[in-house]
Amino acid sequence: MSILNIKLLTVKEVAKILRVDESTIRRWAHTGHLKAVAIPQNGGKRHKYRFDANTVEALLQAQA
Repeated sequence: MSILNIKLLTVKEVAKILRVDESTIRRWAHTGHLKAVAIPQNGGKRHKYRFDANTVEALLQAQA
């Protein structure tokens, strides 16, 4: 898979897919339970998270 073909999802999109609150997704990203790309904001004190769609899909399949 080419790196250019990776689809990244926002916290809001992942929360909707997994049917959990956005704060849960942020907590999972912060603790490493859900692999995320952290994009620094405000001098590195806060982060925006992005999630690989394939990772989220694998999580859904594992739950089924």
